[in-house]
Amino acid sequence: MNARLRLGLACLALPAAAALAAPLLSALLGLDPAEPDLFNRFAPPSAANPLGTDDLGRDVLLRLAYGARVSLAVGLATALAATLIGTAIGLFAAWAGGVADAVLMRVADALLALPALPLLVILAGLDPAVVGLPRGEPIADMIRIVAILAAFGWVGVARLARAQALSTLARDHVRAARALGVSEARLVLRHVLPALSGPVSVATALAVAGAVLAESTLSFLGLGIAPPAPSWGNMLAGAQEAVFEAPQAALWPGLCIMLAVAGATLVADGLRRG
Repeated sequence: MNARLRLGLACLALPAAAALAAPLLSALLGLDPAEPDLFNRFAPPSAANPLGTDDLGRDVLLRLAYGARVSLAVGLATALAATLIGTAIGLFAAWAGGVADAVLMRVADALLALPALPLLVILAGLDPAVVGLPRGEPIADMIRIVAILAAFGWVGVARLARAQALSTLARDHVRAARALGVSEARLVLRHVLPALSGPVSVATALAVAGAVLAESTLSFLGLGIAPPAPSWGNMLAGAQEAVFEAPQAALWPGLCIMLAVAGATLVADGLRRG
C-alpha cells in the first residue's frame, strides 16, 4: 500500500467514523440534529456545542456527523451503481462489437456532450412524486440523487471498460482460449473481468469524489437533501447569509466536503500507482 493510498484512506476514515458514531454522539451531547434552538443561533464553540451552532441553533458537530452519513452514502451508492452499469455496458460493447458497440458508444458520446451541471439541476428540480417517491423524505431524496448521478456517471466507466476489454480480447492467450473452445462466459469471467479490475477500481474511487461534490452542490442549491435532514451541502446553504458573522458554520461543512473529495481522489491516485 503506497503513501497516497494510505493518506486517502485516512482522509475518508474520519468522516466515515463520524457517520458511524453519529447516534452515539447525539446521545452523549443530549441533542437532536434536527431540533432548532432559535435563542442559540450561530453560537460560538463551547462545551455544549463543540463546533458552535448553525442558523437555527442546531449543533454543527452533530449535523456534520449525520451529514456524513448522507454524503458518503450517496457517494458510495452512486459510484457502485455507475461502475456496475458502466462495466456491463463497456464489456458488452467490446464483446459484441459491430452495431451494438457503435450504438452504445454514440449514446455515451451524446451524454458526454451534454452540459452536466445544468442538466443535473433540471432533473433534480423535477417533482419526485412524478416517479412515485414521497416529497421531503431523506431516503427518497438520496435515491433520487443517486439515480440521477448514476444515469450520467456510467459513461466514463463504460468507455474505460470497453477500451480495456478490447485490449484484453486481442491478446494471444485469449485468442488461444477461444480457439480451444472455451465458452464465452468463461472467457469473460476468467480473462477479461480480472483485467478490468485495476482501471475500474480507479474510476470507482474518482466517481465517489464526483458524487460527493455533486450531491453537495445540489443540496446547496436546494435541489438535493431537503432540510431539516442534515447534508454538508444544505449546511453550507444555511450558513451563507452569515458567513462573516459566524464563519464556523460554513467552515466545517466546507472542510468536510474537501476532506472527502481529497480522500477519494488520493485513493484513486494510489490505486493507479499500484
